[in-house]
Amino acid sequence: MDPALLREREAFKKRAMATPTVEKKNRTERAPPPPSRDDSQKKMRPPTAPKLDASTYKTMSGSSQYRFGVLAKIVKFMRTRHQDGDDHPLTIEEILDETNQLDIGQSVKNWLAGEALNNNPKIEVTPDGTKFSFKPVYKIKDGKSLMRLLKQHDLKGLGGILLEDVQESLPHCEKVLKNRAAEILFIIRPIDKKKILFYNDRTANFSVDEEFQKLWRSATVDAMDDAKIDEYLEKQGIRSMQDHGLKKPVPKRKKAANKKRQFKKPRDNEHLADVLETYEDNTLTQKGANPT
Repeated sequence: MDPALLREREAFKKRAMATPTVEKKNRTERAPPPPSRDDSQKKMRPPTAPKLDASTYKTMSGSSQYRFGVLAKIVKFMRTRHQDGDDHPLTIEEILDETNQLDIGQSVKNWLAGEALNNNPKIEVTPDGTKFSFKPVYKIKDGKSLMRLLKQHDLKGLGGILLEDVQESLPHCEKVLKNRAAEILFIIRPIDKKKILFYNDRTANFSVDEEFQKLWRSATVDAMDDAKIDEYLEKQGIRSMQDHGLKKPVPKRKKAANKKRQFKKPRDNEHLADVLETYEDNTLTQKGANPT
């Protein structure tokens, strides 16, 4: 290639690189509108945080969670206090003082005294509505009341009592159960592994033949309800179970109103009616003439 042409070509490239160029934009694209004064002022203002103090902090978002936390702490304190033997009622101020929650807001305090504690199933309110105490599952205070409750459940066929309910209701529960261990039966429920307390009725103790025990354990009735068991016993000619279990109430029949009985006259001697009347008249006159 001619060297003169190459020099001209290089000079043309240098001039093209030296001159600035402006790109043309598409007509369809619109420029964004200029920012208004309000937007510029909003961008310039720094965000202000709300003022926090001890009173407003309790009523902020999440106050429901805070309220129920306060309530749970009070219920737990009242339960522990009852288990220690302190069962006298306390006012709301005394409860908050004992649980170190005197810094709660007035709205939470009003909610506790007027709604939460009154409707809680574990809290009992005095008749005047000013004091509160723990409400146990059973009203038992010592070993005698516990044994009385177990005997009543045994006689009425109500079954046993959960150990956790006794621990919640009976003050100094562990000590009482240790002293009454010979009078109580502990059974572990296979469903949830919870302990059940039964009254140990020693009068019902008797020896059972080993052969009968084997037969009893070999009979499985887990998948059968009461109706199927009754049907099976009836087929085998066993009817001794009819008098056991819950009896259905028999509706009483209403007694008919007492009506005067009307004696019917005999119809066989209608043809002797005149003779009978004259006979009755004669007997009456004779009695009147000859009084005894």
